[in-house]
Amino acid sequence: MTRPVTLFTGQWADLPFEEVCRLAAEWGYDGLEIACWGDHFEVDKALAHPSYVPRKRETLEKYGLGVWAISNHLVGQAVCDPIDARHKAILPARLWDDDAETVRRNAAEEMKDTARAAALLGVNVVVGFTGSSIWHTVAMFPPAPAEMIDAGYEDFATRWHPILDVFDEAGVRFAHEVHPSEIAYDYHTTVRTLQAIGSRPAFGLNWDPSHMVWQDLSPAGFILDFADRIYHVDCKDAKVRTGDGRRGRLASHLVWADPRRGWDFVSTGHGDVPWEDCFRALNHIGYDGPISIEWEDAGMDRLAGAPEALAYIRRLNAITPPAASFDAAFSSS
Repeated sequence: MTRPVTLFTGQWADLPFEEVCRLAAEWGYDGLEIACWGDHFEVDKALAHPSYVPRKRETLEKYGLGVWAISNHLVGQAVCDPIDARHKAILPARLWDDDAETVRRNAAEEMKDTARAAALLGVNVVVGFTGSSIWHTVAMFPPAPAEMIDAGYEDFATRWHPILDVFDEAGVRFAHEVHPSEIAYDYHTTVRTLQAIGSRPAFGLNWDPSHMVWQDLSPAGFILDFADRIYHVDCKDAKVRTGDGRRGRLASHLVWADPRRGWDFVSTGHGDVPWEDCFRALNHIGYDGPISIEWEDAGMDRLAGAPEALAYIRRLNAITPPAASFDAAFSSS
């Protein structure tokens, strides 16, 4: 397939945007999935300054890079979440307030502006998180009554419908990353999330298998199950190391790369994602959008991991369905 391979800049936002462009081009990436933090893409500046977006385009063109999606995970997280000090650490200061509901409303307005800014940049997909008012109930104690879970999905729909209205107006779609801590984090919660917003086309999915393997979900099966909702693809890997009686899947509040964890994110190709099955599934559903490499590996230098992951994904991305079935040659007619 001729899908472009991009680098997600979220884990590179400590570097200036132009430096990330230079590195990505040097390694041979086709483009970037640009994060809306650091100086990579600032939503407020994109809307306030007419020269901002053209300058970003000029920088991309200087290095021969394209862009097919931007991502605003950090702000999206605050739309539905119970707000605490963790959110203050990741949100732009201009969105923060001591009142939690004000923060959620500010985040919702910023997500609307993200759709408008994406349209100015010429991309039609925004990747991100939704947050969730009920994720904290997942451990099941104290017991969460059905009415509380129902209210969580209603809260999500109430907060996201107005955001998605703006996405529709801008001609942009939202690709929710299915991920623990979000309203949709596995198969059944994804089904329920889509039902909650009436399966409106503005809301789809960002497929990231690293969050599936440690939950014992089938990443390839997820592609087939939600074929019409895969709006974007992120390639990130995870390694599961449970089974010794000590290391559990909840990871024990241990930091990344601590060998006592039951699972960890690793650079693409170094974990348990069945990548070839997944790429064959993407071919089966006709996905022709970007393949974005999201580098996260606390045990590997990113300057080594990012180009290695690109080479690995290039080989898989080259798998192309044949023009005719192999058994057609057996026919005598």
